[in-house]
Order: sequence, then C-alpha cells, then structure tokens
Amino acid sequence: MSIETTVVKSVVDAIKSLYGAEFSAEKIQLQKTRKEFEGDFTVVVFPLLALSKKRPEETAQEIGEYLKANQPVISAFNVVKGFLNLSISTSYWIELLGRIDKAERWGTVAADENSPLVMVEYSSPNTNKPLHLGHIRNNLLGYALSNIIAANGNRVVKTNIVNDRGIHICKSMLAWQKWGNGATPESIGKKGDHLIGDYYVAFDKHYKEELAGLMEKGMSKEEAEAASPLMAEARDMLVKWEAGDKEVRALWEQMNSWVYEGFDETYKRLGVDFDKIYYESDTYLVGKETVLGGLEKGLFYRREDGSVWADLTNEGLDEKLLLRSDGTSVYMTQDIGTAQLRFRDYPIDKMVYVVGNEQNYHFQVLSLLLDRLGFSWGKGLVHFSYGMVELPEGKMKSREGTVVDADDLMDEMIKTARETSEELGGKLNDIPAEEKAEINRIIGLGALKYFMLKVDARKNMLFNPKESIDFNGNTGPFIQYTYARTRSIERKAAEAGVNVDGAKAPASLSEKECSIIRMLNEFPAVIRQAGTDYSPSGIANYAYDLAKEYNQFYHDFTILREENEDVKAFRVLLTRNVGKVIKTAMNILGIEVPERM
Repeated sequence: MSIETTVVKSVVDAIKSLYGAEFSAEKIQLQKTRKEFEGDFTVVVFPLLALSKKRPEETAQEIGEYLKANQPVISAFNVVKGFLNLSISTSYWIELLGRIDKAERWGTVAADENSPLVMVEYSSPNTNKPLHLGHIRNNLLGYALSNIIAANGNRVVKTNIVNDRGIHICKSMLAWQKWGNGATPESIGKKGDHLIGDYYVAFDKHYKEELAGLMEKGMSKEEAEAASPLMAEARDMLVKWEAGDKEVRALWEQMNSWVYEGFDETYKRLGVDFDKIYYESDTYLVGKETVLGGLEKGLFYRREDGSVWADLTNEGLDEKLLLRSDGTSVYMTQDIGTAQLRFRDYPIDKMVYVVGNEQNYHFQVLSLLLDRLGFSWGKGLVHFSYGMVELPEGKMKSREGTVVDADDLMDEMIKTARETSEELGGKLNDIPAEEKAEINRIIGLGALKYFMLKVDARKNMLFNPKESIDFNGNTGPFIQYTYARTRSIERKAAEAGVNVDGAKAPASLSEKECSIIRMLNEFPAVIRQAGTDYSPSGIANYAYDLAKEYNQFYHDFTILREENEDVKAFRVLLTRNVGKVIKTAMNILGIEVPERM
C-alpha cells in the first residue's frame, strides 16, 4: 500500500471516529505540501466541514491529533487555515527506500497475457526520400509513448505504415531510369534511402526546367503542367504499376529494397524498432473494397464524375473524398484498410496514431468513418497529435537543401558531443578511444532525444543542437552525467568495502534525504500520469528534477567521506536508487545512460 493510500485511509478512519460519518476515500483531497510549508502531504479540510460542523482550523486540528495518535507513519502535523499539513516519520522513509531498492523496475507495472493490448503507430515514411527531422520527433515520441504504455501494465504492439506506392514513388523511379546510369548503393557508396532521395530531387529539378521551357513558349503554368511530358511518363508508370506490369514492379521492388535497408540503419541508430510493419501497397486495396461495400449499403454516395464521397455534414464536418473519379484511392481509404488489417491481425483494445497536428481533421474523420462502417473500435482510436519541430535558420541544411536529414543530424549531434567534452577539459582523455566514441554517441543522441521529448508534444518546438548538449540545466547530458556520478560512487563504495545491504538504518535523516526518497516515491504516479496524458515530457522533466535534487544533496553532504558508517552506507544506498530510477526513466524515453562520463 502506497503512503498516499495509507494517509487517505487514515483520514477516512478519523472522520468516522470523530464525526460518526462515512466519507469516500475518492473524495479526500490529498496534495503534496507546498515548499513554503512544513510537511510532506496536505489534506484539504474544507469538503469535511459539513460533517464536522466546525471551523476549518478546528476541524484540521482534530483530524491531525487523531492521525498522530493512531497512525504511526504520521510524526507531526501543522494547520494553516483549512489545510492540514502532515509530516511522515523518518522510519517510514527508510523502510520505503528499502522496498524501492528491492524492486527491480520501481514504478513500472508488468503486463501479463490478460493485459490490454495497445497498438501504437509511428514513423510512416515515404519510400522516395530518407528520414528527416520531422521523422525524428515522430519516432522518438512514438517509441517513448509505447514504452510508457507498456510501463503502465499494457501489452504493446509497435507498428509502422510505409507509404510505398503512388505518383511520388514513380517520380524517383522514373528519374533513376533516365539519369541513374544503373547506380546502386554499393556502386556509389551511398545509403539506399539517400540514393533514391537524390533521384526524387532530380525529377523535381528536371520537371521545373521543363515547365519553364513550356511557359517560355507562351503556356500558362497550368497549361504547362498539363502538357508536361515528364509528368505524363510518371503517371503512365503509375498506371503500369497498378496494372501489375512486371518490369515496373521489379524496378519498384528493387528500389524499395534499397530504401528499406537505409531506413533500417537509421532506425537502429536512433534506437527505435517495430513489431509489425504494414505497407500501403498491401492496405489500399482493402480500404477500396471496404469503401465500395459501404457505397452499396448506402453509407456513402457516388457523384456524377464517378468519385465516391462520405457526407459528414450531420456530424458538423464537410464531405470527404474516398475514391477519385478514376477509381484510385486517397490516404483516408488506405487508413481504413490499414485499420481493418490491424484489427484482423491483433485483438487490439486501443489504437494510438502518432501523427503531426496538421492531420487533426484527418483522424477526426477516420474515427467517424470507421464507426459508420460498423467497426466498434472506430470511436476509440487515439490521435496523439504533436507540433512541428524546426532548427534555427541556417543550421545543418541537408544535402537536398530543403529538409534536415536524420542521419546528418545524428552525425552532427555526436560531433557536438565530442567537441563539448573536449572543451570541458577532456574528461574522457584516459578512456580507450573505442569506449570514448561510444560515450560520445550516447551523449550526443541522448541530448537529441531528451531535448525533443522534454517539451510538451502538442507544442511546436525549436531544436537547438548546441543548447541541447549543455552539461548544465534541463538537458539529457546533465541527467546522464548525474547517473554516471551515482555509478562512480557505487564503484568507489564497493572498492572501499562499504556494507550497503547489511548496514543499520541511521537514527535520523536530513530534510534533503527525505526529499529525495519522496521523489523516488512519486515515480510510480509520474508513470501513471504520463500514461493517462500520453506525455513523455512528464517522465523527462521528472528525471531532470530528480537529478537536480540529487546533485544538490551531493554538493551539500558527504557520502564516501562520511565518518558514521551507517550514515555512509545509507547515503550510498540512496545514491544507488537515484541512479536506478534515473536509468529507468531515461530508458522509458529510449535514452541510454553511460556508466561513466
């Protein structure tokens, strides 16, 4: 039973004993005591005045006296107007630290075969270009959210939908045919996703040149676009692809395989993975069949040009295109098909889509359409909507000149970590080169991930690489350094023969020691709240607050030089569990922590 539950139960008992009334535990208002007042927890007594028939101060005093006399964990209390501030006994905090120490993953709840199954979709790349900065935020949020959901006792399936078909894919295929000269990733020494991205850019370059030439001959922009031979070739290739043309399909499969190898390399480096990958080329036909079935049932309607639409005006929205006049599908159609396949493959209890906030309307419509089609899980889908991320102007422009490439950004972060470490006096100078490189990788990617995740996901954000890698302040490296400090103390304590597990409990604790244990005690609630709010930032900022609190303790108190052996052992035990919880929190976010820095 948690300390919060114990206190609430005792307050309920006090109300019954003092006022002869039953009062629901859910209605007890228990808060953390504000820093300017003495105490650990505060009971708001105003809702209890109807039972006590007394003034707030008198009611709080009576309940406080009852708790101090009847509940051993309450060591003292004070009353401030209608607020009862309770102090928890030192012996309780010491006993709690022992329980935290014995728990392998304190704060998390393990799932079993009967736990709810939640599917989380993230990444959703196109196979005509490499992953970019926007994908990084999406992947980090999706992976962290999956871990948070799992830490709350759910089974989780991490999934990805790859947009591997359509006119944009044919553009890069056609450009490679025309100007590639048979280039392969191996022949030119370039990742496959970057190679294909180059030809997507090449298509755009030649297309714009073609349009300019046609417009010089007197055509309007619209006329030039309609007359473009290059775009006509791309559309013809798409028609052949949809018809199953062997040559086009073989080229498509070859080029996509290059892209997937490149994606896998980037995903591995970023530290994210998937349990199941779906492909639009497999799901769009399922969606199309479902829409046509809905048309036959009168759920949708066909316009004169042959296109199929859903009328959502009764739901306060507009009309939504589902099939074009030529019978081809749109993204909404594909998402309907993908949803069906997923629920056919897995007995999912909840579906979470990690997609940017520019798609808010899309998922509002998808939910309504799935519900209209008779799928019970339609209205229950969750759109984890997040804001866009940008870099300061002029920073790390990608080789394409338009977006920030994910691989380039990771390279830059690791380089910045190495340079920052050297500027700080070369603390890693005595470490073997291979280990030093690994630590710089962990620090660089940790800085990137933490900076992305500490911000409320719903907000747009500006990512500043240099700021993110600062070893002070609310950054990944600061938290990583704190963890490395705890591990260093543990190693030195072991070398000195400090008996951490067999030591007696100290007679008293400082307020700072109690404060740290209180923070460790809050971790399970932080995880629960992050799961309820779908908020990785809650975990991130908790890790920072804990690291900051521990560092203040480290600077104000002796640990290994403490003369009292019991106090020394206790402080090493406290250090060990701070490190353990920091590591758990950071791992939930998908961030590694180095053993030394």
